[in-house]
Amino acid sequence: MNKRIVVLVLAALVALATLTPVLAEAEKPYAGTTLTVCNWYDYIDEAVIGMFEEETGISINYVNFTTNEELYTKLEAGAGNYDVIFPSDYIIERLIKDDMLEELNYENIPNAQGLLDWIKNPDYDPDSVHSLAYMWGTVGIVYNTTMVDDPVDSWGILFDKKYAGQVLMMNSIRDTMGVALKYLGYSMNTDDPKALEEAAALLIQQKKDGIVDGYFVDETKDKMVAGEAALAVMWSGDAMYAMEKNDDLAYAVPMEGSNVWIDGMCIPKGSQNKEAAECFINFLCREDIARMNMDYIWYSTPVQAVVDGMSEEEFNDATLNPPQEVIDRCEYFLDVSDYYDIYEENWMQVRIAR
Repeated sequence: MNKRIVVLVLAALVALATLTPVLAEAEKPYAGTTLTVCNWYDYIDEAVIGMFEEETGISINYVNFTTNEELYTKLEAGAGNYDVIFPSDYIIERLIKDDMLEELNYENIPNAQGLLDWIKNPDYDPDSVHSLAYMWGTVGIVYNTTMVDDPVDSWGILFDKKYAGQVLMMNSIRDTMGVALKYLGYSMNTDDPKALEEAAALLIQQKKDGIVDGYFVDETKDKMVAGEAALAVMWSGDAMYAMEKNDDLAYAVPMEGSNVWIDGMCIPKGSQNKEAAECFINFLCREDIARMNMDYIWYSTPVQAVVDGMSEEEFNDATLNPPQEVIDRCEYFLDVSDYYDIYEENWMQVRIAR
């Protein structure tokens, strides 16, 4: 090889070595950014955060909240302190009404095209202008098949004296009042004082008849696993967890209908890192990442490719992947803050009843 060729090859290698960091930097346009992400406890596979940081050079400051109301209070104190949040549907509606969310730029979130069609245009955020679905599920009844010998197809079984002392209700105003409202034929979002009074009266009678063993949230799944009750109101993901640990348990969404809920991904108004936040949201919509999170937290994925890739057993599991006819008889929780005091008054009567 003559000297000229050698010189040219060496020059090319030097140029490539010089260019490589520039290319790497171009592939990581937000490297060095820190995103503050506020999510529910234990609601993401920790490996996902590490993968995102490695792939993008973006650091994640991960903080938690325990209720939607707590998240709302945090945002009232300073929405711009957070870059990505994971509120539920009815709180998303309230945040939109209060002008506390940024509009999403879908040019930065191409993976959003892969979401289930029915989930792209929710009632609480038409056309998903301010939010994208992260996980979703239903509210239903978990029951022990060795302790229940009646069909579990109606909320009415929760009010049957036959199961006195064997029913666990949810310590949640929207969920438990919603169950009673649905059984009585009303919307879970009603503002009708008469309907809410009827629902409260039904729940009070349930207590007076000794049917309710207690009102719980996180403890419910472990109590059902241990066989401490026959029936419980439960979110579908918790139901999946419980059924995995106790083969005697099953799950049903009653014929009267229920709540289909969505936890979304949003960017609070005032975020200083909006494009990097959209990069994170896009990452969570990626098929492999969505699958990892679904496997980790048990809830239903909104990503069509993950659904398409499910095993036959997973796809036919009506708890993990509810059929359309179940979804069609459910409704979203909507924001009831304008008349929330009516809910609270009736709920207080339920809680103090003996």
